[in-house]
Amino acid sequence: QVQLVESGGGSVQAGGSLRLSCAAFGYTVSTYCMAWFRQAPGKEREGVATIYTGGENTYYADSVKGRFTVSQDNAKNTLYLQMNSLEPEDTAMYYCAADYKRFPCEHSLVAGGFRIYDYWGQGTQVTVSS
Repeated sequence: QVQLVESGGGSVQAGGSLRLSCAAFGYTVSTYCMAWFRQAPGKEREGVATIYTGGENTYYADSVKGRFTVSQDNAKNTLYLQMNSLEPEDTAMYYCAADYKRFPCEHSLVAGGFRIYDYWGQGTQVTVSS
């Protein structure tokens, strides 16, 4: 049974940083695609960053490119999202997602990309104040 457990969310001021973690149980993080999504109140869940083939390939939404970094630690079986230069617009619930299906991981970032994934964490709240 796959279980994903996020942590690391919190409240910060604009310009601050947070690092989110997603510990995976029953799933090996280097299997194929994993991704971070976020969802703000009243908005659709959107892809933020995705990683695959053991971390060799990463993709980012334009809104976070240059500020966020996705990575994985195979020894700890954990996915990370380092978020720097946070903006109030980054305020949302953040989720990690995983799947066994083979697909172009960058499809995670298109509208509705969240529908690809079968496994989700419970989410961790990120709040950025101005």
